[in-house]
Amino acid sequence: MAFIGGGPVVEELDAKFWRLTEPLAYRGAVDTFTVPAGFRTDFASVPRPLVWLIPRYGAYTRAAILHDYLCRGDEVDRADADGIFRRCLRELGISVPRRWMMWAAVRLGSHLRGASAGDVARWLLVAAPSVVFLVVPVTVVTVALLVFWLVELGFWAVGRLGHRTTAPPPTPQMRAA
Repeated sequence: MAFIGGGPVVEELDAKFWRLTEPLAYRGAVDTFTVPAGFRTDFASVPRPLVWLIPRYGAYTRAAILHDYLCRGDEVDRADADGIFRRCLRELGISVPRRWMMWAAVRLGSHLRGASAGDVARWLLVAAPSVVFLVVPVTVVTVALLVFWLVELGFWAVGRLGHRTTAPPPTPQMRAA
């Protein structure tokens, strides 16, 4: 059970999206999943206030690409895609706390679709301590991002008054980078 071959070979499409230029294959316990060349991904979809802890790419990039692919297709349901993602993270050597936080985040992103009562309980056991751990740093980063946006807005306004810019005003960058 592991990824077959080397790391993903990608080309940048824009500031957020990448495209696989070679297939990415993962051999699971029973099935083999192949993400085709040409598949478009944003790697890990991490909200901006959390990229200090979990950047959009890293040792888990292949798992994130596979997860994106499985979520968009119909090979497995969303709960299984999330479980395969967690298994891939373990196989890639991602630490237990980071792996389970990432799994809790993707399960939340799926609105716990397909979750049994036991799955919800497991999710709560991971999510509750994660929120406690993250609330202070995420609040600080969010405030800093908003302050920086206000600074950008101020510079934009000065440039607009001086007729040095015709660009639209900047928007807060709170979503995934």
